[in-house]
Amino acid sequence: MDTSLKFLDGLNSAQRVAVEDVEGPQLIVAGAGSGKTRVLTFRLAFILTQGLAEPHELLALTFTNKAAKEMKERIEKVVGTEAKSIQMGTFHSVFARLLRIEAEKLNYTRNFTIYDDDDSLSLVNSIIKELKYDDKVIKPRNILSFISNCKNELLTPAMAKERVTDDFQLKAVTVYQIYQLRCVKANAMDFADLLMKPVELFLSHKEVLTKYQNRFKFIMVDEYQDTNHAQYIITKLLAANHRNITVVGDDAQSIYAFRGANIQNILNLKKDYPEMKIYKLEQNYRSTQNIVEAANSVIKFNRDQIPKNVFTENETGELINLIESDTENDEAKRVCDKIREVKQVQRFFNQDFAILYRTNAQSRAMEDALRRAGVKYKIFGGLSFYKRKEVKDLVAYLRISVNPADEQALVRIINYPTRGISDATVKTMIAYASASNLSLWQVIQNPEHSGINARAVTSVRAFVQKIHRFQVLASTQNAFNAVKTIADESGLLKELHTEGTAEGLARWENVQEMINAAKEYSESTNPEADMLEAYLAEISLFTDLDDADKETDYVTLMTIHASKGLEFKAVFLVGLEEGLFPGFNSMESRKDLEEERRLFYVAVTRAEKMLFISFAKSRLRYGQLQYNEPSRFLNEIDPRFITVSRSKGGGSAGSFKTTPNLPPQYVPVNNPLEKSVPFVADDPEKIAAGQKVFHQKFGPGTIINVEGMADQRKAHVEFEQGGLRVLLLKYAKLQIMP
Repeated sequence: MDTSLKFLDGLNSAQRVAVEDVEGPQLIVAGAGSGKTRVLTFRLAFILTQGLAEPHELLALTFTNKAAKEMKERIEKVVGTEAKSIQMGTFHSVFARLLRIEAEKLNYTRNFTIYDDDDSLSLVNSIIKELKYDDKVIKPRNILSFISNCKNELLTPAMAKERVTDDFQLKAVTVYQIYQLRCVKANAMDFADLLMKPVELFLSHKEVLTKYQNRFKFIMVDEYQDTNHAQYIITKLLAANHRNITVVGDDAQSIYAFRGANIQNILNLKKDYPEMKIYKLEQNYRSTQNIVEAANSVIKFNRDQIPKNVFTENETGELINLIESDTENDEAKRVCDKIREVKQVQRFFNQDFAILYRTNAQSRAMEDALRRAGVKYKIFGGLSFYKRKEVKDLVAYLRISVNPADEQALVRIINYPTRGISDATVKTMIAYASASNLSLWQVIQNPEHSGINARAVTSVRAFVQKIHRFQVLASTQNAFNAVKTIADESGLLKELHTEGTAEGLARWENVQEMINAAKEYSESTNPEADMLEAYLAEISLFTDLDDADKETDYVTLMTIHASKGLEFKAVFLVGLEEGLFPGFNSMESRKDLEEERRLFYVAVTRAEKMLFISFAKSRLRYGQLQYNEPSRFLNEIDPRFITVSRSKGGGSAGSFKTTPNLPPQYVPVNNPLEKSVPFVADDPEKIAAGQKVFHQKFGPGTIINVEGMADQRKAHVEFEQGGLRVLLLKYAKLQIMP
């Protein structure tokens, strides 16, 4: 027996075959809870222990920093520290590193800034104002979404312009063109660029593509069902030489179409690799039999899927508890009561519970109930540590110290703390920079030419001297020393400390925590890599799920999308009502409805021991009381795996039925609580851009644009809940709101 393979002994037969067969293209279909991380880890370790490749010849792409870190730590336990040389990380982090090496070929320098969502939105907003577009109609958020979608589809501004079909898209393309020019001038890339630019690099510099094709002998992609077009093209290009590409995923957990993910990438993989072998990991090690079978009974309603038979040898477990409530507040109270009950009976801790919902807005009632009950909780998807104002202020100083061409960072801190540089002065210099085709940094180094007054010139020069000092620190000191000194000498710490308020103290402590984080980075990284530029590159890709938290015993509240990849002993899935989950905007096509069903499947399979699903018969939406029917997904669960707890009057705990029947569909008739305001649609000919309207499915919205004639008139409507929709006015039935 080969003792070097002893680490494979704990694998089941399906897992072991998937680990040891490493040649050629392969698809590993990994059902929920089937140990795919273990398979990926051991597969990489197997390649190394068998001498099939050197660590730097392995490329492993994940979708979260957490997954990459966990895999690398596991591999190190098997093969030792040489695993550190594996090119492993998220798509964005791996290709950000590659782009820094090859940046000059794309007219960037290696110290380029990575714009986060706030930076990009700020830049879009400023461009909209310069173009004098109405930001209430041409909304910055919609424009940024348009730009990101174009980049995910690898569409340049010129290519996107050829596909324009309406006035909104024409304006969006105009903003996109200017936005991209500004990014290049600021030596900055946004998150979507980190995927689009590698493709541009590979296609325009064949020698670079050949270098990386030859280098990466084995490529592995986790969560392949979540890849977008850009990620699909990147991996296809890199694998073209050796063709040793292994993708791991589960089509039943493809839930990111709104971010550009294309489920066809995994469903049609065999078209790109006819010789591809398929392995299926179907044993679920996470959940009880009742939970696994309930999930299977729902997902079978999807037409577009890879056939599989997910099973478990775990205990049967408790039936899924369906909780019927009268209102959203009643629902929240009953969830809270159930958490306290389960903690006592099962000896669970707060950290064993998760409350999952379809939209962030649903967290409010849950928060109120948990606070009143004194139950500790934490919301994920809220304001991340690195998105807090005082932290972003310090990061802006750090970014300028590394890349002074970063206009967004410059504008943010040029007069913070206050140093006598007014908004009017900044606008004058920006206008001069634009007219002269210069960067803002080039202008402020010689401010006397920009048209600002003598006093402002003096203030700007003092600021430039300070930044020059910080640039020296960035190039000579380690990350910790640079961050600590810049936080002090910028005046940020003094500004926050002298506020004299509790809020100011909290912000001061956050800046101190940022300094602590830099110290931890300096102590954990190699001395030769311990520079401010590398530290900024790392934190620019953080998400709120990467934030450290000293307090661990809390109930987790998050959207279902954010819960992907996580597991909890007990899960509460709330708000299972038609129009909410599935949402109204998913009911018009089979493809969208199937994605909602996959989202439900993901939520159910987060649960290990206990699953509670709840819905409210009435809920405030759009400021009005609405009566709801239970979600169709509840009717799709096999009744054998569910028990029902009904509301009684004012929302008491109810009683459990011994027979697992589903609740009837609720159809409100002459309910005295319902507002008796009849809905009357207005004449379609009266609908015009800028109007506030109401739609019976999508709620309130604003008309962005109207086009076409007679029966072909269409309206582009931005709904508060349903997003941007294009409706044929003849059938839309819109009511004009005052």
